[in-house]
Amino acid sequence: MSAGLKFTLQGEELLLLSEKAIYWPKHKALIAADVHLGKVGHFRKSGFAVPAQLANEDLVCLARIIEQHHPEKIWFLGDLFHSDMNADWDAFAAWRNRYAYIQMQLVIGNHDIIDEVHYHQLNISTHNELQVGPFLMLHHPQTPVQLQQHNSYVFCGHIHPGVTLVGRGRQSVTLPCFTFGARQAILPSFGKFTGQVNLRHERTDKVFGVLKDKVIAV
Repeated sequence: MSAGLKFTLQGEELLLLSEKAIYWPKHKALIAADVHLGKVGHFRKSGFAVPAQLANEDLVCLARIIEQHHPEKIWFLGDLFHSDMNADWDAFAAWRNRYAYIQMQLVIGNHDIIDEVHYHQLNISTHNELQVGPFLMLHHPQTPVQLQQHNSYVFCGHIHPGVTLVGRGRQSVTLPCFTFGARQAILPSFGKFTGQVNLRHERTDKVFGVLKDKVIAV
């Protein structure tokens, strides 16, 4: 586990974590998008032979981040739980109870189809958006036209961004990445049981690829 890469945005110091999340020291807040808890249970329920042990890896990873950075708040930018209720919900509820002292807020994403009352019962508030300081927390990336309608810099997820690096021998690898544009940041998917979409980046974008234990500028 790394201490994170320092990055200043809109006058705010952030830590880009190799666990594919952002820690905002000023607010003692962890920001994560697209955790997709329950995705393993969803596929197993449908008859796919997905190893059951994968189900808890993201909760274990979140626990490690909490033990290292001691956040007082966690903001989930959508798709916290992948689909409808399944066996993985109980493990999530137990994890939430373990960290009951942390304020948790969820910006509803397209996969968050479980009745919001279930999140409220776990003391997780639900929102369509969150405004914190200079940042507007959403789930879906905004189009250029939509961005013109916002006065704040947007944080979002949804598309699981990736960046492809090509070596001298034409070998290539696609890494999950943080993408910071002029008015919008797209976070990588936190969940391990997810893929990446190779984005077309603007030359002015600041892009950071995520390796196993560090974040690098690309």
